[in-house]
Amino acid sequence: MSAPVKVQIFGQIYSIRGELEEKYVQKLAKFVDEKMHAIAEATGIVETQKLAVLAALAIADELHSLKTEITDEEELLREQAERCLTLVERALKQTA
Repeated sequence: MSAPVKVQIFGQIYSIRGELEEKYVQKLAKFVDEKMHAIAEATGIVETQKLAVLAALAIADELHSLKTEITDEEELLREQAERCLTLVERALKQTA
């Protein structure tokens, strides 16, 4: 394990230990901090624990939406590749 990385999220300092690079951990912490501040501004909630839960839900929603979008795009690409393969196979049969 590497040395702990100190990050600030919503005014609190956290010491994070793990295998991730410091720059990446700082980037993640900044993302969470910004999400919490945006939710606090939009809702007027000031309680850190509630904001953390709402931020976690918002981030989970973004992740789930992106995964769904990627899965849909992969399926579309798979279908297009199958159609192309069928066309190529037909063309090869006609030239044989």
